[in-house]
Amino acid sequence: MNMGEIRQSIPQISAVRHVVPPQWALTERLLIDQLNQAALEFVARYTQADGTLIWRQDWPGMDGSDDPYEGFMNLALLYMLGGSSELHELARKIWEGITWQWTEYGQIHREFDAYYDWMHHGEGYLYVYFLGLAGPVTLKDRQRAVRFAGMYIGEDKEALNYDAEHKLIRSPITGSRGPQFELTAEDWSTHRGILDDYLAPYEDIPGVDFASGKCPWSNDEVYAHIIRMMNERMTRGDVPLNLNATGLVTNAFLHTGDAKYRSWVLDYLSVWEERTQQNGGIIPDNVGLSGEIGQYNDGKWWGGYYGWRWPHGFMTIIEPLTNACMNAVLLTGDMRKLDLARNQLDQNWALRKEQEGQWVVPYKYFDTGWTDYRKATPQYPVYLWTMSMADEDLERIERIPRDHDWNEVIVPKLSGTDKKTGRNTKHYIGNTQPWFQYIRGMNPDYPQQILDANCRLVTQQLMKMRSDTGDPRNWTNQYSEDDFSSIHAWQEMCPVYMESLVQLTLGGPMHISHGGLQHARVRYYDAEAKRPGLPESVAALVKELSAHTVTIELVNISLFEKRSIIIQAGTFGEHEFKEVHLLNEEGSTIEDSPVNNKWLLVNLPAGTGATLQLNMDRYVNPPSYDMPWSDSDKNILLEGRKL
Repeated sequence: MNMGEIRQSIPQISAVRHVVPPQWALTERLLIDQLNQAALEFVARYTQADGTLIWRQDWPGMDGSDDPYEGFMNLALLYMLGGSSELHELARKIWEGITWQWTEYGQIHREFDAYYDWMHHGEGYLYVYFLGLAGPVTLKDRQRAVRFAGMYIGEDKEALNYDAEHKLIRSPITGSRGPQFELTAEDWSTHRGILDDYLAPYEDIPGVDFASGKCPWSNDEVYAHIIRMMNERMTRGDVPLNLNATGLVTNAFLHTGDAKYRSWVLDYLSVWEERTQQNGGIIPDNVGLSGEIGQYNDGKWWGGYYGWRWPHGFMTIIEPLTNACMNAVLLTGDMRKLDLARNQLDQNWALRKEQEGQWVVPYKYFDTGWTDYRKATPQYPVYLWTMSMADEDLERIERIPRDHDWNEVIVPKLSGTDKKTGRNTKHYIGNTQPWFQYIRGMNPDYPQQILDANCRLVTQQLMKMRSDTGDPRNWTNQYSEDDFSSIHAWQEMCPVYMESLVQLTLGGPMHISHGGLQHARVRYYDAEAKRPGLPESVAALVKELSAHTVTIELVNISLFEKRSIIIQAGTFGEHEFKEVHLLNEEGSTIEDSPVNNKWLLVNLPAGTGATLQLNMDRYVNPPSYDMPWSDSDKNILLEGRKL
């Protein structure tokens, strides 16, 4: 690794208390070891020696490249948390392999999706964000980050996705080939069977009974009407889903610190605030190329692509809003940047009604008005509260009725909704509520329970992966297998999922799966190995959070080796530690030390542990992917010929 010396003046503190490792610490280290082995077996099962995937000869349509990225992106995240060193190069090698392979299939152009929507871009480019965290950052990382962001801020002449005058992304379908105003039947070919069971995108499609809740995309005549109507009504202009692009642009800021990326994120969020005010407080889901709401939709503010009507409704409104607002806070430290997401949660809650003895909120808007009433989810206000620690966001969580035990831990599924708890479980993320209970002191058994559940999930996935169904050479060239969509195969079989490790070690909920950065209170580096993540034999547990403190327990379970760990204030170094209090087993302070730095070095002799309460100022540093070692190459970018 091409890194310099550790940065000067990083304060240090040493553990002095010998401990018998608690069960959570032993299970955490066991889980990391199991995930390391599972990751290698997963890679061996599904990839070639060059990093490409064992799969089919062709893959039509515009859909696809996000899914293999999603299947393998957690290799980088696991490494960042403390996974084995070989995962770092494997993660990079497989990213390159997938990018080359899907370029050959035709979905990717210039290393970026040729064109698709920001639900799927958001999922796939989590891989890029995780590689930034799995430093040291490479020249390729920086170069790609700048190039990819250029496609959305108006700098790329081949991908003019952004209209700077009207401050809008010009289509819901964008990418390295620019906005796609005309979709073809081939673009949607792989989704037809899946979408047969979805709500129709419009209420007036000839031959479709909208009230049935289903739409026969597999019927050629109906399919032709859908494509025509999409091109007339949906493919031009801006949609809230495009707010997920703020993650890609924020990623460029994290690599470069260039203020133009911050300005773009803030300007783009601001114009959506203006559109929402113009629309009476509800964010519109379709804005024409002139900036007019409902320009191609008979003036309706509903009915846009991934909007209030089709296909998911409120989920794909509030998720990109939450992502964009959190990105804006990360870049500015201004909690008022959360207000657009807050206001949409409030507007949605104000529309609640009682149904079968339960309070429910609308998820969709049809021509006849609000509909699709469901239980409100606390997941999104939890994200806002974790960032703000504000009473107003806590109230947004607490107002939601508890119709089940919020302390209950589940083994989540790849996607869908857990029937008992009502939790959405995309990407095997399903325990935000019980973590929220734990971090507020109301779920003391959570660490062991979530670690045990995560171990069960890994076991479940390994069994699935090792089965005949999991053998890639048994997969057919059909678009769907018996049990899963062909393109989702790697996500279905992947055993590398670690919600417990993110929550317990970093002190934050798992990222929003459709494009959210991994915000959290702290992260770690191995000071001796000069790499990200927990050092070997060290376990960490974030026990308490407040607006100005974080309490962490560190345990070196080895009785033979000392370890040195660097704690960073914030995933992106956005916070600053002011002082550290070393606590005894009763929680009383036995030593105080000033820090005044975003890093703190903790020495852990063999068999010792330390409980640290760190006072901090939050969102006071420019966020970046910088590590605690100097990087003389950080500002180098290559330049091409000017032809």
